[in-house]
Parts: sequence; structure tokens; C-alpha cells
Amino acid sequence: MERDERRAQILEAARKLFSRRRYSAVSTKDIADEAGVARGLLNYYFGSKHDLYLEVARDMLRLPTLPVATSGDDAHGRPEIWGRSVDAWLDLMEENREPWLNAVRAGESGHDPELRAVLDEASEMVVERVLQALQLDGEHASPALRAVVRSYGGLAQEATREWLERGRLSRAQVRALLLGVMPLIVREVLPQVLEADDTLASTAAAGVASLTPRPSSTRRGSSAARASVRGRADASDRAGGAAPR
Repeated sequence: MERDERRAQILEAARKLFSRRRYSAVSTKDIADEAGVARGLLNYYFGSKHDLYLEVARDMLRLPTLPVATSGDDAHGRPEIWGRSVDAWLDLMEENREPWLNAVRAGESGHDPELRAVLDEASEMVVERVLQALQLDGEHASPALRAVVRSYGGLAQEATREWLERGRLSRAQVRALLLGVMPLIVREVLPQVLEADDTLASTAAAGVASLTPRPSSTRRGSSAARASVRGRADASDRAGGAAPR
């Protein structure tokens, strides 16, 4: 078996075990037995159980970890497309419940800075995908706009924990929440954020699709920002129906 195939085999075995049990309940012997390899190969390819776990987390978090539409889909104008995206994300979280919850808990505790870095990297990747789905220029997006998008990620994460960990929301309730929140942000909240922050309003005045900072901030800029964002939403309504309100 080729080196890459053997490595992928071990990763898949580890992913299965970490999806069923907590990190502390999985031994390197368990992983080796599941993969059908000698335990020494785990150290050869990954170094330690912790390093292997980080690789499993990276692989999982490279998948869509927030509900966003694919590039070119008009998610906030076509609820059925957005709905399929949310459903796919909820399926992913349900299938990987334990490793995802373990990663989130470990990252927020601060006890594992390497895992925290993996989670931060994944969150920024999601920001890029959301900006792309909304047809915004991620390369020139202001820090404030990126923060708004990442805040949506925080909402999605906590809503999912309420379902999978705390049991205070059902999957159907989380779906309804996530299905409506991002279109609402695009249509109603983002224009208000652009208006509230003079710097961001000035940045957006040049057009939402090209977020290049300008040296001055004006009230006229905030109006242009609102008109640009709402213009996109109105165009989406004409193309695919009104977004959920």
C-alpha cells in the first residue's frame, strides 16, 4: 500500500473512533486495530495521538463548517438552495458530533492552543466562503465586515451546541434559525452595521462588491452602502423569490 493510502487509512480509522467516543476514551491501540496496522505506524505517520487528533480535526474542519451556499448560488434569494446547504451542514455536524464538540470545548478552554489555532483557521476559511457566496470581495473586506460574518459563525456554533450537547433546541429548530439568519443579516442587519460605523460605511460606499477603503467617511457613503446591499437583495427577490423574513 502506498504511503498516502496508508496515512489516509489511519486518518479514517481515527475519525470513526473519535466520532463515537471522547478523546480520552480512544487509545492508539484502538486506532491501530481499527486501521489494521501496527501501532508503530501511527507514530511514524503522525508522531502522537494528539498530533493525529489535530489532523482529524483539520480534515473535518476543512469541510463546510457553516451553512453557506456554493459559489454562484443566490442563497439569500432562493430559500431552497440555502435550505439544502443548511441541511448538509447539519448532517455533517450530526455525523461528527463527538469530535466537533471535543474540538470546540478544547479550543474554548485554552488548554490546547494548537487546536485553538486549527479552529481559528477554520473560522477564517468559513468567512471567506460566506463572503464569496454573498458576492463580496473578501480580499478587500474590512475587519468590521469580516467580524460580522464571523459573528454569524458564533451563532451557528452555539445553536448547534444547544441541539447536540444541551438538548434545548431540536434539529428542526436549529435549521429554522440558521435558514433565516443569514438572509436577514444580508437584507436588514448589514446595512445598519454599515451605517453605524463611519469607517465601514466609507469603505462600502465604493460598492459592496469592491470593498476598497476610502480616506474619508461621509453620511453619503453609508447611504450608498445601504442602497448597494439592498439593491442586491431586491435583485435576488426578482430572480428567485423573497428571502425568509
